[in-house]
Amino acid sequence: MRLSLLAALAVITTASQAAPMTHPDPYIWLEDFSGPRVMDWVRAENARSLAVLTADPRFKTFHDQVLAIAEAHDRIPAPQLLAGSVYNFWQDASHVRGLWRRTTIADYRNANPNWTTVLDLDTLAKTEKANWVWKGATCLEPAETRCLIALSDGGEDAITLREFDLTTDAFVPGGFNIPRAKTRADWEDKDTLIVATDWGTPDSMSHSGYAVIAKRLHRGQKLADATLVTKSPQDHVWLELAGLSDGAGNHVFTLADGLDFFRNRHALLTANGTHPLAIPDKASLAGLVDNLLVVQVNEVWKLPGDKTIPAGAIATLDMANPDAPPTLVFAPGPRQSVDEVAVTRHHIIATVNDNVRGRIMVFTHDGAAWHSRTLALPDNVATGIVSTESRSDTIYVAASGFLQPNSVWQADATTGAVELIKQSPTRFDATGMTVDQFEATSTDGTKIPYFVVHKTGMKLDGSNPTLLNAYGGFQISMTPSYSGVLGKLWLEHGGVFVLANIRGGGEFGPAWHEAALKTKRQKAWDDFTSVGRDLIARKITSPHRLGILGGSNGGLLMGVQFTQHPELWNAVVIDVPLLDMLRFEKIAAGASWVAEYGSVTIPDQKAFLEKTSPYNNLRAGVKYPEPLIYTTTKDDRVGPQHARKFAARLAELKVPYLYYEAIEGGHSAGANAKEVSQEKAIEFTYLTRKLMD
Repeated sequence: MRLSLLAALAVITTASQAAPMTHPDPYIWLEDFSGPRVMDWVRAENARSLAVLTADPRFKTFHDQVLAIAEAHDRIPAPQLLAGSVYNFWQDASHVRGLWRRTTIADYRNANPNWTTVLDLDTLAKTEKANWVWKGATCLEPAETRCLIALSDGGEDAITLREFDLTTDAFVPGGFNIPRAKTRADWEDKDTLIVATDWGTPDSMSHSGYAVIAKRLHRGQKLADATLVTKSPQDHVWLELAGLSDGAGNHVFTLADGLDFFRNRHALLTANGTHPLAIPDKASLAGLVDNLLVVQVNEVWKLPGDKTIPAGAIATLDMANPDAPPTLVFAPGPRQSVDEVAVTRHHIIATVNDNVRGRIMVFTHDGAAWHSRTLALPDNVATGIVSTESRSDTIYVAASGFLQPNSVWQADATTGAVELIKQSPTRFDATGMTVDQFEATSTDGTKIPYFVVHKTGMKLDGSNPTLLNAYGGFQISMTPSYSGVLGKLWLEHGGVFVLANIRGGGEFGPAWHEAALKTKRQKAWDDFTSVGRDLIARKITSPHRLGILGGSNGGLLMGVQFTQHPELWNAVVIDVPLLDMLRFEKIAAGASWVAEYGSVTIPDQKAFLEKTSPYNNLRAGVKYPEPLIYTTTKDDRVGPQHARKFAARLAELKVPYLYYEAIEGGHSAGANAKEVSQEKAIEFTYLTRKLMD
């Protein structure tokens, strides 16, 4: 039966290869970001789809359940170590836009810390008549009494930067204030910023929409009077910059000229100008510890004498002699990958995934060599670094699993002592549920691991409603994590959840990512398809009960699965997606992703994009499942244009679909808890109707 079913699916796929759209793009008008005609179309589409979904009695229940989880007062307040205190950004029903607040390290350990409000975004937004969304703070180290507060209008990537004083808990009168743009800025010293922003000249921004000119801005100086530091070509992606300090007071300022999304030419900013750093282009800087610059390496680092540091490793450069050879700190094994890297006063901290299971490792230098230890955290979960700071060796780390609620642990990087200090309550009834890890064999024989979360003793008869998720891009690892929303709205109702670790991600290091770049991307898509077929072969589910969900690059993955294998899925959730891969370079920040997807300016890459672009490969006469397409008007990263055009093409082909575009939210599910609740209720109402009814 297994072979005959898979053979039948293959026949259906082959039979559906009709000609794709070849005529001039009739929906290019939907690329107008927020014009009146476009917004009329958006409102009409929203009204049509909401009329269907909100009429379902489950919609309100789902909405209220998500909102209760999102605004619960017993959530863990995520700690941010700063200036010897613990800071936290908090949103609830009374603080929709949120509070930035602080308490002491000792008080944070208590069940109900005594928080002091530092900045109230709701009050600020009301006063200034703006929909401010918190985008973080960049603070001057090591004193850390002055910060640059980043605020976004409605959740977009573009930000406004304002100087804030942590001693008065107020914006600095006449302080630094950088107007709305895709700005990068950091402190050179207490009275000087290095700023890359839109300077109002045609060459200020890259073709990808990011700043490529950095200038030095002194306190009291007008933006127009800032002096040039460095400039990158407009066909580069961006100019990154960072001021790094250690606990001993050493400070370096680094510049990274973004050749593409993954490759940067790194340099130090010195009194005599810029000094190139002889590190690989595919590398990132993680911090400064004891005047050692910590480098996360994503390609082989070739050294004198035929020596190398392997891709995926951690290494250091001595800033007392930055041209000297690097020192290896850690090289991961074949089924390991380094995810996050951070520093404390004297140590390097890293999240290391071992067969997609998290470990927190601490690396210490004894003056001669690096030594490591692994913190004693729960096993078989995902781990993450929550916060560190350069003035101490205290760290906060998190752990969670599909069925294990989030927890925060305080650790001492010097002694290795670990203590559980915050444990989230359960958000759904996981009684009788379990997690399995299986492997599917992809089309080229590669083994693709995936997790299955389900009720113990589920029947293997193909009847289980199953939701399959993956990402498969940009070297981002997908690891087990706790979702109260997924548990409450899906798992509790008998649904099965599957997370696939397909190529293109970072689960097994840089090589796992590079295996699916550009014209090799079909491998990632075949990996996903192979997991779907493996679920069917194991009789966990069947095409009628199998749904898929993904966002951003995962939205592209969903679009490809929709067009290449419509017979495999009965529900497809396409969130904030890329879909028109022949024009992605001209939409929002799309030009920055050529290193991931390729370019239509290169013949073999254009041919691949023409063959696989979901928007351009929708065909008449194919039986497609009814998808749910979600995007946001404020998404200035991927852009809502992809989703709009895809929906319009489906309408032309008379293919049923549901479409919702949130007016706020940026490249995410919403700017606040209420908007997130709306989106999740839409999503799970759709999934329940398709897979459980």
